[in-house]
Amino acid sequence: MTHADTTPTHAAMTGVLAPALTPFDAAGDIDQPAFEAHCRWLLDAGVGLAVFGTNSEAASLSFGERLHALEALIAAGLDPERFMPGTGTCSMRETVDLTRQALGLGIHRVLMLPPFYFPQPSEEGLLRYYSDVIERVGDERLRVYLYHIPQMTGVPITLPLIEQLRRRYPAIVCGIKDSSGDWANLEATLKAFAADGFSVFPASEALLARALPLGAAGCISATANLNPAGLARYFAALSSGSAAPDEEMALAVRRIFASLPMIPAMKYVMSRSAGADWAQLRAPLTALSDSQGDALMNSLHEVGFRLEGLSVSA
Repeated sequence: MTHADTTPTHAAMTGVLAPALTPFDAAGDIDQPAFEAHCRWLLDAGVGLAVFGTNSEAASLSFGERLHALEALIAAGLDPERFMPGTGTCSMRETVDLTRQALGLGIHRVLMLPPFYFPQPSEEGLLRYYSDVIERVGDERLRVYLYHIPQMTGVPITLPLIEQLRRRYPAIVCGIKDSSGDWANLEATLKAFAADGFSVFPASEALLARALPLGAAGCISATANLNPAGLARYFAALSSGSAAPDEEMALAVRRIFASLPMIPAMKYVMSRSAGADWAQLRAPLTALSDSQGDALMNSLHEVGFRLEGLSVSA
């Protein structure tokens, strides 16, 4: 493969993406019809799909489950151009296989965690990992978005590592999701790379107003699972420089969910609005207590939050 003069054939992704929640049935298997319906609802609301991210409980999904679920979503007619699935695993070869599968389905953008089991890997080792994946996939259509979430992985994706990957694969390594919550790191990443066409996505809408003027591409936010249309409007307003009437609601909803274990909290609300199976979680995650659930619903009612076309049940 040669990379230096490669020109991207797909426009950079911008806007809001949802790390889509994964519904499970009573037997603990992925509820594919519910998953498809949820993803379709998110797309219709104007956000993209970062399936198999942290909030998808991806770390609790097997290799085969990810393969089957992604194939089924594309077979159901969902637009592959609006996907950015997580394909990063500790196993370089599994990462290669998941990434190849995405490309085979017409999905060119993938979100890629670093290998996260071995403590404090060297920058050289991380460069080799990403390079091995890219070289083994061997497809110039590939667009890799790095996934920086050091509080979970213990493996930061540093600016020098980004610089080396950009130098080696300027068209393929084209963006990052910064889930660190560290404004200083996000600001430094934006100032170092955004002007060069590198797409930087903070993981919270709470950072959008500060990040967009520095060149952020959008955000990949957990709460886009529940407030997709509101976040899409908020992003559009900020991008155009117009008033953002959805800002207060967006930030209030974010604060409410961030005060609780976020995945159980989001699934609790989905279960009250879209069916009891949404309450299912993969171990080791556990459901909210009754008191937590009641307090969550009351908080959402107090700020007037409603799901798309549905009232959140009391």
